[in-house]
Amino acid sequence: MPAYTYRCAQCQRRFTVRMTYAEYDTATVTCPHCGSDAVSRVLPRVRVLRSETDHLAALADPQRLAALDEDPQALGKMMREMEASLGEDMGAEFDEVVERLEKGQSPTEIDAAMSAPEPSAGDTTA
Repeated sequence: MPAYTYRCAQCQRRFTVRMTYAEYDTATVTCPHCGSDAVSRVLPRVRVLRSETDHLAALADPQRLAALDEDPQALGKMMREMEASLGEDMGAEFDEVVERLEKGQSPTEIDAAMSAPEPSAGDTTA
């Protein structure tokens, strides 16, 4: 038996009613909380399956990418989504960059930190 979700205009509460298809056309639905018959049907969300190509194209949407310049955490999240969509391990360096982005470090800061030469074993300047 299908379940239908309603919202009461009087008390603003949501509730679910189970009824057959035949009952749906003839039933008078009232709010179980306040008894009002001023109710409206709430339609459920619809999920749309997309191809992998469509999903990757949505991730690379120019409007979305423009906002990433100012938000390193959003950039990190997008990079994680792209890695998951590709289904491949991108390696330790990729993971380090994404972790730094997720912590809020800017791409410029990450580039400077990762391209700095590592101190040698005999270097005592550190």
